[in-house]
Amino acid sequence: MKDLEAFINLRKLDMSYNELKDLVIHQGWCDLRNLEVLDVSRNALEGMLPRCFSNLTSLRVLDISRNHFQIPLSFAPFANLSNLKALSIDENKMVMEPSFYTSIPKFQLEVISLSKCITSQQLSRKVPTFLYYQYDLRYVDLSHNNLSGTLPTWLLENNTKLEELILKGNSFTGPLSLSSALISNVSSIDISENKLQGQIPTGICSTFPHLRRLFLFKNAFEGNIPLCLSGIKDLSFLDLSNNQLYGKVPEELIAKGSLTILRLSNNNLSGNVVPVILSANWVQHLYLDGNNFSGEMTNVDVSTFEFPNSLQEIDLSNNKLHGKLPRWIGNASFLGRLAMSNNSFEGSIPMEFCKLNSLEFLDLSQNNLSGSIPSCFNPLNIEHVHLHGNRLRGPLSLAFYNSSSIVTLDLRGNNLTGSIPKWIYTLSSLSVLLLKDNHFHGKVPVELCKLHSLSIIDLSQNMFSGPIPSCLGNLSLPMQTKKILETTFYGPFIEEHETTLNFGMDSYYPTSYLEEVIEFTTKSGFYSYKGDILSYMTGIDLSCNNLTGHIPPELGNLSEIHSLNLSHNKMTGVIPSSFAKLHQIESLDLSYNNLSGEIPNQLVELNSLEVFSVAYNNLSGSIPEPKAQFGTFIENSYEGNPFLCGPILHKSCSKTDSPSTISTVSEDKGEDVVLLTIFVVLYINPHWRRTWFSLVGKCITTCRYSNVGNFLTYHIFKQCV
Repeated sequence: MKDLEAFINLRKLDMSYNELKDLVIHQGWCDLRNLEVLDVSRNALEGMLPRCFSNLTSLRVLDISRNHFQIPLSFAPFANLSNLKALSIDENKMVMEPSFYTSIPKFQLEVISLSKCITSQQLSRKVPTFLYYQYDLRYVDLSHNNLSGTLPTWLLENNTKLEELILKGNSFTGPLSLSSALISNVSSIDISENKLQGQIPTGICSTFPHLRRLFLFKNAFEGNIPLCLSGIKDLSFLDLSNNQLYGKVPEELIAKGSLTILRLSNNNLSGNVVPVILSANWVQHLYLDGNNFSGEMTNVDVSTFEFPNSLQEIDLSNNKLHGKLPRWIGNASFLGRLAMSNNSFEGSIPMEFCKLNSLEFLDLSQNNLSGSIPSCFNPLNIEHVHLHGNRLRGPLSLAFYNSSSIVTLDLRGNNLTGSIPKWIYTLSSLSVLLLKDNHFHGKVPVELCKLHSLSIIDLSQNMFSGPIPSCLGNLSLPMQTKKILETTFYGPFIEEHETTLNFGMDSYYPTSYLEEVIEFTTKSGFYSYKGDILSYMTGIDLSCNNLTGHIPPELGNLSEIHSLNLSHNKMTGVIPSSFAKLHQIESLDLSYNNLSGEIPNQLVELNSLEVFSVAYNNLSGSIPEPKAQFGTFIENSYEGNPFLCGPILHKSCSKTDSPSTISTVSEDKGEDVVLLTIFVVLYINPHWRRTWFSLVGKCITTCRYSNVGNFLTYHIFKQCV
């Protein structure tokens, strides 16, 4: 750094996106009086800014964001930089001055980005005072600073050239009070994620006649949607979601020619949703989910309208819609994403849905749909299909056949029957296969092994039988970004302004708010995965079936798997020692099988293992030494194995019976009758059944059972919950 002093004519210095921890400031470095642009963003620099910083009087653009600098609340280090026009200090730490500072800064900024900076509760939670003396601002970002008080509308009044104002993620309270003065340059306002109340003032329309983007989500606004919003001719993005708005959606707002993204999710809006959709002549993304829209959607004369060709995405989930699915949606030839989950739709999936050739995302889950999946349903670009939680029946037939683009197929919780079709291998992009809780039977097909993109498989709670295909061990379970719905972002745009500022993601807005969410049971719980975590999640759940045979040692090759559940089957043989190679495994459940032999000591090397169960098998010998993760497992991980021993089970290994020493002599018929009576009572009374579980668990190592007794114990413990 000291050699930089030789560059006396240096005008621009960019050291961003490095791992610099210490900016060694040589006095000569601070003599670069011709330096106009300095960017040291996205490093690990810390401490106070050097005093000689004030020498850099030619600086116009300064970006020190995403470091660990301590910035005085007065902004004193920058006060002497009279030519400074753009300043970004996002994600640094604000600190109190060592002495009281009252000087008015010499600069007049055009761009200030100051997000995620105020981190201490002891600091003033008000807007920095130096901003009171700024009159040329065009872009202001004060987001996520926990600022309090009333909304600083004086920023708008003082800066007549202001174009973008971002105040989201603070604690501003009270009503939204705006000046009656015309502020014509403002194109984007984001005051979302605050604590603002009352109605949205109708004056917002006359104050900002050229508004393009308005974000008011996650506040406490109530009342109706202002009708005047339909009169803002350039408004293209309106987000009023997560408030307490009620009433109907103004059709004039939908029909206006400029609106492309309308997000009204999670309010109390009501009425008929059909006119809203059919009026959306220019809207591309329409989000009406989480409201009180009700009624049927089928009472439409399709001959009297033309479906809006602009609509690419519709979300109607979590409403009170009922009746049959509207056939007229089949006319939406450009529709790419459709979500109608968590309503009360019934009947079959219309054949007209097969005409949605542009469809890539479909979610009809959690309704009362019945009938079979149309065999013609095979959209060319379909990637994510969610039909879980309905009453669909029948085999898969040719639905989805040869859908090489499909990534997620979620058919959980239906009444589907038959076997997994052998053409499953034609779904070459399939990454997530969820068939849980249906009536599928037959063998787990070896064709699954040809799906090299598979990373999550859930076949639990079905009637699959036969052995586990050993070739499943050949799956690479790759990290898949395709599991996430793709979206694009757009950021701030300040006309005719030359800066090199790297605006953070908080300043960028997605063009799509639909998310791909995958539900999967692991670690003894039910989890939802989305975003980047979904990309990395891998797991196989074959529990609660009738699978037999040995556990294939080849499953030990699944080095990237995070969850493996083979519980509640009829597996025999030993636990493969190859499982010691499952280095990423977090949950391993082999309980409620007929496994025998010892628990391999090599498993103690599984340092990522959080949940482990081999309960209710026929395992014997000593429990592995409780070190590393195995030191965290308690008795219920091993219970129900009469020949296991170890301190966790409070059972010494010195005098343990072997399986061959236990008598299997049948008891008299009178005991059979008693146990049969117990079986009937336990079947009727769930409270006594739970008590019986506890009793059997305690006495299983000492009690001898007749054939009926063994049958009773086996079937009670084999229940899949």
